[in-house]
Amino acid sequence: MLESQRFHTYLSAEKRYSPHTTAAYLGDHAQFTAYLEDTYGITRVQDVEHTAVRSWVVSLLEGGLSPRSIQRKVSAIRTFFKLLVRDGILEHAPTRQVVTPKRGERVPSFVSESDMETLLDPERFTDDFSGQRDRLLLTLLYETGMRRAELIGLHLSDVHRDRMELRVLGKRSKERRVPISHAMLKQIDVYLAYKDENFGSTTAPELMLTNTGKKLYPKFVYNVVNRYLLGVTTVGQKSPHVLRHTFATHMLNHGADLNAIKEILGHASLAATQVYTHNSIAQLKAIHQQAHPKG
Repeated sequence: MLESQRFHTYLSAEKRYSPHTTAAYLGDHAQFTAYLEDTYGITRVQDVEHTAVRSWVVSLLEGGLSPRSIQRKVSAIRTFFKLLVRDGILEHAPTRQVVTPKRGERVPSFVSESDMETLLDPERFTDDFSGQRDRLLLTLLYETGMRRAELIGLHLSDVHRDRMELRVLGKRSKERRVPISHAMLKQIDVYLAYKDENFGSTTAPELMLTNTGKKLYPKFVYNVVNRYLLGVTTVGQKSPHVLRHTFATHMLNHGADLNAIKEILGHASLAATQVYTHNSIAQLKAIHQQAHPKG
């Protein structure tokens, strides 16, 4: 096996890796050297070229190994060749030109458009304060993409009817303006009528209140969203943030500009918004397969 004893001594004595890590690296090394010998007949480290290393990576991918596991294996082999370069056995490491597959980013969960229509059906909500409060709570999260904390901190004075927008105070007290529709304003008015009927001239500045007229709190908002989503979707996560993901995904799927969505969501950089393009691309692929003659 290619310089296996040298590698073992380096890992355990010089790097002082744990027995578990040492065994894992040696196992990766053994798998790599076995592949080189079986596939290319290579038995000397001097004969290993970057093309052979890349071929091994491709074989791991084709074998169904995850990008995370492949990265770890390649890391072990890079460590091995760095040792050989350090000791003067090789001039250059053949792993320098090898690119490992990136770990797949977790695609945010989102609710389908049909399920959102079911969720926000007016018939699902009772004709009283709590029912109309819940309806407005869900609608605000979905139609504006605001965060739970931003919803809780929303004041009645933040509703600007003349400009058809909400003033939202985001992370690090960064203020942004979010557009709203006439339908949203009407829904706010319905809720406010019940709010006045139940609590009169309350001094609470917050727009949204609990059943006892107090300021909303995080667990309350979570429970409302979770309870209603349980009845309409099988999506794994049923939290307020899922409605934020849903807002962004649906906007992208209908052609909204990524920069505009970034501003509405209050993201500091475009990179945070780009995660939603995974879902949008999936939608575009589905449309292409249905509509294109060669799809």
